[in-house]
Order: sequence, then C-alpha cells, then structure tokens
Amino acid sequence: MQLPLATSNVETQAKIIGGSIALIWGLELIDQLLLRHRLDRLGIVPRTQIGLRGILFAPLLHGSWSHLIANTLPFVVLGWLTLLHGVTEFTIVTAVIWLVSGLGVWLLAPSHTLHIGASGIIFGYFGFLLSRRYFEQDLRSATVSVVVAVLYGPLIWGILPSRRRGISWQGHLFGFVGSILTARYLPELRQWFATF
Repeated sequence: MQLPLATSNVETQAKIIGGSIALIWGLELIDQLLLRHRLDRLGIVPRTQIGLRGILFAPLLHGSWSHLIANTLPFVVLGWLTLLHGVTEFTIVTAVIWLVSGLGVWLLAPSHTLHIGASGIIFGYFGFLLSRRYFEQDLRSATVSVVVAVLYGPLIWGILPSRRRGISWQGHLFGFVGSILTARYLPELRQWFATF
C-alpha cells in the first residue's frame, strides 16, 4: 500500500529530526556515563591543527545535560521548519551552516578555548528562516518568518559579542552569517549539490 505524499513527508521529516536528536542524546549519554566527557575534547580549539576536527564534531557534542536540553527544543522546532522546504534544501542549509559556523569559531574565537554544541546550527536555522523570506518573496516563507520571529526573535541578541563564560557567540554569529549566505545563494548551491 502506498502512503499519501503528505504522510510520507511527515514520516521522513520525523525520522530526520528524531534521528538527529537521538544521535546527540546518545552521544551525550555515552560521553557522560562511559567516557567521562572525553568526547568533548573533539570540539573546536581555535587556530590549532587538532582543533580543525571540531568543525565536524562540535555540533554533536554538549558539555552537560542542561546544555543539551537547552539546545534540543529549538533544534527540533527550527530544524523542522527548515525541513518543510524539502530534504535536499535542509541538507544544503545544514551543511553550509555547519561549515561556516565551525570555521568562524576556529578562526576568531579566543585561543586556548574549547567550543562544542549545536547552537551554531540553531542560530543558522533561525537566520535562514528569517532571511529566506527576503530572497524568495513568497507567502509560505513570509508566514514561516513571522512565526520564527514571534517564537525566537530574542535569539538575535545571541549573535552579539558576549563575555559570558561558556557562551560561544562566535558560533552563533557565524551560524547566522552562514544562513544568510545560504538563503542568498540557494539556487546555485542546489545546482552544485546536484552534481554529486
């Protein structure tokens, strides 16, 4: 029996978002219970060769349960709203934001610091959903932008420099920058990704 397209899309979206959350929660469980926070060492250490691996791993790692809990709900909501535009677009947006956010932290965050957490991705989804409306000019994007602004508008302050310990504002800022670049160049990025 073939499922209706809408049901199939919802199931796919649930698998992607649910799988992502299961992965980061599973990693935190393993890290805290078995590895004594050793996975956290795979985060971004600015301007070090070994710290480059953190660009790949940092968004999957969290320093504590409270850190992970704080990132989970915005990741689910903003990630799902991004995913409504399709799996291909979600993949492109996530990949570009992941890379730009990580590189920004690696290049500009203070030396001798360690950066982990999914907040760069979250700020990227936030920025993409807000800026997409500007570049696409359609009713659906406008509606999503309004919903995101109402629900998460105060997040915008997180991209500003902060001296608060434990806050990687550079990750927030470059996640947001990556999102605007993605929204602006999305047609070109779609063509580039289609070659793979």
